[in-house]
Amino acid sequence: MEAFSIISIISIALLGSFGHCIGMCGGIVVAYTSMKVKADDSKAKQIIAHLAYGFGRVTSYTFLGAIFGLLGSVIAFTNSTKALLFFVTGVLMVLVGLSLLGKIKFLTSIEHSCSKSPFYQKTFKKVLGSSSFSSFYVLGILNGLLPCGFVYFFAITAAATASVFWGAFVMFIFGLCTIPALFILGFFAGLFKQSKLRDIFIKIASILVIIMGIMMLYKGFMFYTNQTMNHEMTHEMKH
Repeated sequence: MEAFSIISIISIALLGSFGHCIGMCGGIVVAYTSMKVKADDSKAKQIIAHLAYGFGRVTSYTFLGAIFGLLGSVIAFTNSTKALLFFVTGVLMVLVGLSLLGKIKFLTSIEHSCSKSPFYQKTFKKVLGSSSFSSFYVLGILNGLLPCGFVYFFAITAAATASVFWGAFVMFIFGLCTIPALFILGFFAGLFKQSKLRDIFIKIASILVIIMGIMMLYKGFMFYTNQTMNHEMTHEMKH
């Protein structure tokens, strides 16, 4: 992957974690902190608990990244389908960015669907009732499977890599970058939850998402143009 892409991914993930992620996952973090983390627990125990939750999410994200990277590699089996993959990726990124800005309702109906399923709610409730470190990790895994605008964006990015390894890497980096914000929120429940900084972070991150989408569209266009030119040159050489 290009260094610029990795820097963009880290920037969007960090900004998004202090904006969108705190809004989406903040309730879960506050809930498990109040129910599972005891006031008399040592600081070391609390740190391990919050990190176990964080790495549970990273596990889910990395797994999803590998799946989407695999799907991308299957789709991009010819130069023409590679160009199409970039076009579709760019359009979806722009739609996700506009939705995160609140300009359209592209994500609204699907971001909350999974959490309402009986199986998810039953499993979630069971895990909340345990105080073991493994339960924090499992809770993180469950949280990582929830529909989320930024997860969609990074899943699309993972697919665009057309690689299982790089797809997993993209989502792994995303997961790691979301740990600090939710870790801080867990340690100081409520911090940033209603802060105006959240709005600023989410707007900047959303704009970066749209910019990346436009770049993907341009990349798809250039790929298609070069492919067409090469095809025409080959055709002329044969005649």
